[in-house]
Amino acid sequence: MKITREFYERDAVTVARDLLGLTLVHKTMEGITKGIIVETEAYMGTIDAAAHSYKSNPSGRTNVQYGEGGHAYIYLIYGMYYCMNIVTNQVEVPEVVLLRALEPVEGIELMKKRRNTEKILNLCSGPGKLCAAMGIDKENYGMDLCQNQLYLEQEAGYKQSEMIASKRINIDYAGEAKDYLWRFTIKDNKYVSVKVK
Repeated sequence: MKITREFYERDAVTVARDLLGLTLVHKTMEGITKGIIVETEAYMGTIDAAAHSYKSNPSGRTNVQYGEGGHAYIYLIYGMYYCMNIVTNQVEVPEVVLLRALEPVEGIELMKKRRNTEKILNLCSGPGKLCAAMGIDKENYGMDLCQNQLYLEQEAGYKQSEMIASKRINIDYAGEAKDYLWRFTIKDNKYVSVKVK
């Protein structure tokens, strides 16, 4: 069952928790890839010093964050790795959720080819890795996740696992915001990017 707009139109922390266990789907000319979301981070916009939209205006790369929830916010880090975020909340409330890790479930051979590795545990265990494995790049910026190319779905009969809240990764520059417990992982899942301390 595809996730609908209403799911995304809530605050980023709530959505980040509820994303765990949902499946990210990307349909491309090469094939279909799917992965269960096992790690997320919430970025709460104007009240969060770690967010790209903190003290920013709706222009440039953050522009999509000021639109309706349920769109893809893609950006480049280190000049070489793409990261996928999901825009949440309402228009003019620039909040997002970063997808940090997936558990690969479909199109695994295609993921291995894209990542040039045979190690399944390493395919999607980080935001840059998962974008490479899933074939997600700048062409997906602003994409509506309620359409049929890049979207989320809930598998029938999936049982929600125990969730752990912890500090976000690599945001030491963000003052007190670095200590907010806005990273969410599925407990004991072996596909997370960094083990929770």
